[in-house]
Amino acid sequence: MSSAHTWSIAKDQNLVSIPSEKDNHPSTEYPSPTNEFYMEHAQKLEEVRSVLKEVGEDTLEALLMIDAIQRLGIDYHFHGEIEVVLQRLHTKFNTLSDCHNNLYELALGFRLLRQEGYYVSADVFNNLKDTEGKIQEKLSEDIKGLMGLYEASQLCIKGEDILEEIGNFSSQLLNAWNTHNDHSQARIVRNTLGHPHHKSLARFMAKSFLSDFQGTDGWVNVFRELAKMDFNVVKSIHQKEMLQVSKWWKDLGLAKELKFARNQPLKWYMWPLAVLPDPSLSEQRVELTKPISLVYIIDDIFDVHGTLDELTLFTEAVNRWEYAAVEQLPDYMKICFNALNGITNEISSKVYNDHGWNPMESLRKAWACLCNAFLVEAKWFADGHVPKADEYLKNGVISSGVHVVLVHMFFLLGHGITKRNVDIVDDFPEIISSVAKILRLWDDLGSAKDENQDGHDGSYLECYMKEKPGTSIENARCHVMHTISETWKSLSNECLAPNPFSTCFTNACLNVARMVPLMYSYDDNRCLPSLEEHMKSLVYESVSS
Repeated sequence: MSSAHTWSIAKDQNLVSIPSEKDNHPSTEYPSPTNEFYMEHAQKLEEVRSVLKEVGEDTLEALLMIDAIQRLGIDYHFHGEIEVVLQRLHTKFNTLSDCHNNLYELALGFRLLRQEGYYVSADVFNNLKDTEGKIQEKLSEDIKGLMGLYEASQLCIKGEDILEEIGNFSSQLLNAWNTHNDHSQARIVRNTLGHPHHKSLARFMAKSFLSDFQGTDGWVNVFRELAKMDFNVVKSIHQKEMLQVSKWWKDLGLAKELKFARNQPLKWYMWPLAVLPDPSLSEQRVELTKPISLVYIIDDIFDVHGTLDELTLFTEAVNRWEYAAVEQLPDYMKICFNALNGITNEISSKVYNDHGWNPMESLRKAWACLCNAFLVEAKWFADGHVPKADEYLKNGVISSGVHVVLVHMFFLLGHGITKRNVDIVDDFPEIISSVAKILRLWDDLGSAKDENQDGHDGSYLECYMKEKPGTSIENARCHVMHTISETWKSLSNECLAPNPFSTCFTNACLNVARMVPLMYSYDDNRCLPSLEEHMKSLVYESVSS
């Protein structure tokens, strides 16, 4: 599959999701890197590791290195080294901020610490105000510092007015500066405003960062070389995963049996690819694609095909999870339930073997909650009922499918599986409900018209505008965007320490929220051009050394 191939997620079944005979030989389709390549890659890893260990007390240089490593998507190699630097910074950050003259260093240090879960007070930015309580005008001349402030403001949590202020201040000045400049720095500024690091997927932005990543320091070239090699290593891994997903989907047979439903396994695989970027989590990405696929299929059963009586029976069957209840279902629903049961049993067995905990009860409960929420929406539609906006959203965060997927992900990752944490995950905690709310609201903004689906979806916008007569669509959309922004504050807060979850899980939750705009920004042709470009870049295109 060359990068020149005309590619569309809407037609992904023509590429990977219906394998040809030669797909049984992935080494022929996708050549793996050579042993010599891996030896050179290992050597570059050690070079970067040495650079990180030797950085010493130069705080700014250490922060620049960490920022570059994270933006290049190679930080998974260096968790230990990064933690040592940030722990050292955290112990003296408040002292540094009191006598700080380097605006960019202050903003960057704040952001990197917050991103790693360290709580540092936003009060460190109060020194930027003048005697009248306004942000000092002299800061408007420091473009790099303003970019740092804007990036730092994205980690705002509720009640942090100073971060709101510096976010508005920096974005206004950067936008104004950009209108009068048209060179490489302007492109970097536009990229910062459009894709702030905290709300973007680092691996999706890495090639763009690499093209702008220049410098006279010797370590810059070492980092660049490792990143280029790493892209090609990760690309090879994802290619093999796509073939595994493709074969699984073909063998499952739902595309043939349920022709009314979506047939987009490559698109569904994009979720785990984005959410779990660590290459070592290959098995988890493939396994997570399976429940994600079932969320889409069951959504189509409720949204475009089933009668209300059939949907009621299906929901009862999922709640009871008993053979007698399944026997009452029409054939197409039996096929779907059998697939659901098989996947649930398979994943439960895997989790038990790997981590010593049987998640069957949690997984079944999550699927039952999802179907219950789908049925509520189906009854609303059948009755012609438009619920209150809050009532719709409360149900909509469940029907988003996020809880089902993140419950599976929690168990597949296997970190911190205790009775207490399982109870928290089962109970739809804030870290999961925040992500679900962001997805539901983006989905309902109006741009999310799926490629092959013309079903009976409700809409938060519709409910909100009916509840508030006279509200324009523009004002309703502004309200939704504001709500999404406020929900991001809750999500950012949930990721700060202490929390009961592993860093891997909290980062994955953040990555779901980061992925949402790409997954729900359809063009007039019902395609996802931005997502398709990222997919081609990550999976089909090599990076030359």
